[in-house]
Amino acid sequence: MKVAIVHDWLTDLGGAEKVLSVLFKIYPQADIFTLVDALTEGQRTYIFGERMPKINQSFLGKSKFFRKRFRKFLALFPFFIEQFDLSDYDLVISSSYCVAKGVLTGPDQVHISYCHSPARYAWDLQGQYLKESGLDSGLGGFFARLVLYFFRRWDVGSNNGVDLFLANSKYIKRRIKKVYGRDADVIYPPVSLGSEGAFLDRDDFYFTASRMVPYKKVKLIVEAFAAAEGRRLIVAGDGPEYKNIERFLNSRNVENVSLVGRVSDEELVTLMGSCKAFVYAAEEDFGIVPVEAQLLGTPVVCFSKGGGGETVVNGVTGVHFDDQSVVSILSALNDFEAGSFSHDEIRRKALSFSEVRFVDEFKCAVSKAISLRT
Repeated sequence: MKVAIVHDWLTDLGGAEKVLSVLFKIYPQADIFTLVDALTEGQRTYIFGERMPKINQSFLGKSKFFRKRFRKFLALFPFFIEQFDLSDYDLVISSSYCVAKGVLTGPDQVHISYCHSPARYAWDLQGQYLKESGLDSGLGGFFARLVLYFFRRWDVGSNNGVDLFLANSKYIKRRIKKVYGRDADVIYPPVSLGSEGAFLDRDDFYFTASRMVPYKKVKLIVEAFAAAEGRRLIVAGDGPEYKNIERFLNSRNVENVSLVGRVSDEELVTLMGSCKAFVYAAEEDFGIVPVEAQLLGTPVVCFSKGGGGETVVNGVTGVHFDDQSVVSILSALNDFEAGSFSHDEIRRKALSFSEVRFVDEFKCAVSKAISLRT
């Protein structure tokens, strides 16, 4: 069986790329199709291991001009994703959070879409993204809304080419139903740190780690701890918001919050495994990092909406807060400190998100889709 795996773009290492890595383990003979391939050799080895697949990229990736600024050309993504010729493949798997599911397939091919989320910036979070991008008004805002309007029309139509939708959480299952009118099976992503259960002595600090982009709400967490001088917070990660957060801390002379920037995998495990609790304020589709913390037995204080509401058991493996606000985070921290949590119980529940479980469930989904087509 010839297999093609379609991934939106290969530029960074995130949760979607960890899923791609396991998909390639299941189908090591698969060819990869993507709009842009800009991985370093180290990143490529991290995803694919020693056996490198054939990676086919679109004109956007082949052109140096477009590759550097490809995200600005969302209007062209549907056109370029449809240019891949997949007619020789029996099974097409799209790992999609933007346009990957829109590849063209025939009636004798099986197309399974593992949907990380319908493009959030085009659907229910359009207003938030336009505001954060400074495109909520003016001529630029008008054209941005026009592009997103036509993108939504294409996005809905392209879902007809998918034989089976798989969602990475119940939250995304509801979003798929709302946006595409399609049912989806839920298969939680594989989560692994390689050193699960290596519990370290707990220190008196809280920890958060994330790409510093607006929707991750890292600045909100920092603001909450700035208002709680008795609590120490260490923040790992970098991104566009880093300088803003640094300026905020300097302007307020905040001494209980430390920015450590991007850390190695080993340092991340050490910080996660030795903190009092991991704090996370993003509305995630699934959210792999909070599960990684739980694999180390670390309780999580997180926003209750989105994936965190499914992966963190309130009162057992962590504490939820219902509003993305300083007051709500501080209240959750008080609840956490008043509670009692078992590191062993937290780890045990997190093991249900293992790679072995993902592989078994994904293979079953493929068999189901093939049987429905025959």
